[in-house]
Amino acid sequence: MQIGEVAARTELSLRTIRHYEETGLVVPSARSRGGFRLYTERDVARLMVIRRMKPLGFTLDQMRELLDATDRLDADGPYDEATGGRPALLALVRDYERSAAEQVDRLRVQLARAEEFAHDLRTRLDAQAEPTGS
Repeated sequence: MQIGEVAARTELSLRTIRHYEETGLVVPSARSRGGFRLYTERDVARLMVIRRMKPLGFTLDQMRELLDATDRLDADGPYDEATGGRPALLALVRDYERSAAEQVDRLRVQLARAEEFAHDLRTRLDAQAEPTGS
């Protein structure tokens, strides 16, 4: 599929997708004869991982590290035993899962505080709108 369809499916801008290509996070699987970027479902899945990591505060380097680890796991070996092999890759992915869960918990607290604040403002406005009964 072309970049416009990928942008619509991932809800990312063309500019953002190109930026991720420039940084090496996602590379189009092919190019058309006219030079248009062509993406596969796997490319879309990579972009969705990136899209989900970004609001959790992960850096581009962290995204690259996780994508590299999952690519190597998906390739199903051979693993570089000098760097710990498959167990090391699984441990890395596990660490990212824990980090994501911790950030989700922090975001839930922030959301609860924001909802309380909005409720307090609504209550204040409602109280001001009521007639004073003079």
